[in-house]
Amino acid sequence: MSALLTMGHLRKRFGERVLLDIEGLCIERASAYVLTGANGSGKSTLLRILSGLESAEVDRTCFMGVNCALAPYPHAMRDAVVYVHQHPVMFSGSVASNIGYGLKARGMSAGQIALRVEQAMAWAGVLHLRHSATATLSGGEKQRIALARARVLDPMLLLLDEPTANLDGEAREQVIALIPTLLNEGRSIVMACHDRDLIGLPGVQRLKLRDGQLELRHERNDADT
Repeated sequence: MSALLTMGHLRKRFGERVLLDIEGLCIERASAYVLTGANGSGKSTLLRILSGLESAEVDRTCFMGVNCALAPYPHAMRDAVVYVHQHPVMFSGSVASNIGYGLKARGMSAGQIALRVEQAMAWAGVLHLRHSATATLSGGEKQRIALARARVLDPMLLLLDEPTANLDGEAREQVIALIPTLLNEGRSIVMACHDRDLIGLPGVQRLKLRDGQLELRHERNDADT
C-alpha cells in the first residue's frame, strides 16, 4: 500500500503553548484511521490542519507522491481533501441543494449535479428528504447529509470530526454503517472520535494523541480510548 499523505515534524503552537509536536504522519491510500486522545489533546486541531483550515509549522508535506508546501494550501489537496465538522452547517434551502452545493461551486453542469446528488442521497438513505428544509432535520439526518455532501465531491481523503457525537440509537447506527462503504470505495478516512464501535470497525487503524505526540496503536486496549 502506498502513502496518500505524509508530513514531517508538524508543530502547532498557541502562544507559548505547544499543542502538537508530531515527528511524522503518514496516511495510506484506501485506509481508515481513528484518531483518539483526551479532550483538548488536539484531535480537531489536527484535522483542521490537514484540511487547510488551521495553520501549522510543517517541515515537509508530500501528497500523492508530490512534495508541496502546506501554506498556501495546495490546489490538489483542496480538491481531494474534505473535512466534516462535528456539528455540520446546513445551508438554507432543501436537502438536495445542500448536497449539490460544492458541485455547483466547482462549475459542474446542472444535469451532472442532479445525477450525482440523487446517487448521494440514495447512498445516505435520505432520498425521502430531497425537498425538505434543512431547519426541520434531526441531528442524525444532518450528519448523513453532511457525509453525502462530502462524498459527492469524490474526495480521496475524508476527515470526520466526531461523526457520531450526540447521536444515539438508530441515528448513530445509520452513520456508522456508512463508514465501511466509504473505505470500500478506495477513500482514506481519518475519524476523530471516542466511539468504541467506530474504533472497533474491521480494518481501522488507531492513531493516539498524547502530550502532543502521535502514535500508531497496533493493538486496541478497550480501557484506553
